[in-house]
Amino acid sequence: QVQLVESGGGLVQAGGSLRLSCAASGRTVSIKTMGWFRQAPGKEREFVAVIFWNGGSTYYKDSVKGRFTISSDNAKNTVYLEMNSLEPEDTAVYYCAARLGSGWYATAYKYDYWGQGTQVTVSS
Repeated sequence: QVQLVESGGGLVQAGGSLRLSCAASGRTVSIKTMGWFRQAPGKEREFVAVIFWNGGSTYYKDSVKGRFTISSDNAKNTVYLEMNSLEPEDTAVYYCAARLGSGWYATAYKYDYWGQGTQVTVSS
């Protein structure tokens, strides 16, 4: 079992920044990749970014490239999502997810464990 707890969400004006954190506990040794997803009201959950737990390779949704940065601190079992130049379209509940299998995926069902989510609201 892996437990994930997100933090760092909030209300910010357009153009502002936020940093989300996701602390993992339990069988973290089994984690291969950690992803961030988001879900806006009335929309499906969508991929934002992913990082390989050992090695650090990262991949991003096109619309966040150059604005968002995913990183990890393996000693703290924590993954971060630094979000800059935020836009109202970034408003959503943000979730972190852990995948135990090999490879990386942008589809939610490929991930094994999920956090409870943290709300990010960007005002115009």
